[in-house]
Amino acid sequence: MNGLLTYTESGIYCPQGDFFIDPWRPVDRAIITHAHADHARPGHKHYLTQTLNREILKLRLGNDIRLQLLDHGASQTINGVKLSFHPAGHIWGSCQVRLEYKGEVWVVSGDYKVESDGFSGEFEPVRCHTFITETTFGLPVFKWRPQEEVINQINDWWRRNATAGKTSILCAYALGKAQRILYNIDHHIGKVFVQGAVANVNEALERDGAQLPAYAYACPDIDKREYPGSLIITPSSSVGTSWMRKFQPYEVATVSGWMQIRGIKRRRNSGHGFVMSDHADWDGLNWAVAQTGAEKVYVTHGYTDVFKKWLEQQGLEAGIVETKFDGEVLENQQ
Repeated sequence: MNGLLTYTESGIYCPQGDFFIDPWRPVDRAIITHAHADHARPGHKHYLTQTLNREILKLRLGNDIRLQLLDHGASQTINGVKLSFHPAGHIWGSCQVRLEYKGEVWVVSGDYKVESDGFSGEFEPVRCHTFITETTFGLPVFKWRPQEEVINQINDWWRRNATAGKTSILCAYALGKAQRILYNIDHHIGKVFVQGAVANVNEALERDGAQLPAYAYACPDIDKREYPGSLIITPSSSVGTSWMRKFQPYEVATVSGWMQIRGIKRRRNSGHGFVMSDHADWDGLNWAVAQTGAEKVYVTHGYTDVFKKWLEQQGLEAGIVETKFDGEVLENQQ
């Protein structure tokens, strides 16, 4: 990778600006696209991120981090490089990074999705010469159904369980998927409880200005007789632990883009699977690349080889940016 950005053992680096974007090793200056653990790592001397990430980054990295904030659309010039953040639609506060130097424009996507979920903001295509895109779900098999359809499936499952006097336990990332579900489900069906990690994230996002529907923390003090008919949102790491005993009888389901692949459901110890991802699918990735007008595209995270070859077949110059992490591998940390 040559030009305004280059690849190093610490991650994507801008030599002219002397900063890194989502580095995975400690550096002096880190530009952070969003607060998931594979993008926001501890140990950097200075962090710069979008304003809506303030409290969630402090929750995840500590209150003592040196943190600078920049609103969407505002710009800052670092050693002659003009930098700005633009909505990525991935999760609350997620952003793309636009860099401009001597007329050359690069955009680093971070993680993104192109369908609005009503909570995380809408993906904003940014015109550029070179685009670095994630390809977590960069295979033609990954094609998402509209969010409304999947939410209706979740509501129907929850409603059936509630009618049978069961608790519905829904496994989702503590940051991102949990809030997306909480924001969009039908709260008339029953009470909604969240596991502790989800509660902590919710509170941080609410301090950052998020407005979430009513929910309760599933703390030890709650009478277990309140749980039948309710929905519990929790990370999948809770499945099979003693924490779940108080919810009996219950049904378990998982919400993930990986549910589209046959066999994933069995490996996740889940009775039901709902296909929903906070990443772009195959069509979304292709649409986003086309919208940038980029002449050169670098791919990272996920199915990089497949998507690179596909882009080359479409007449684009393409390359691969290596990464220490691979897509959604840090599920229990997210």
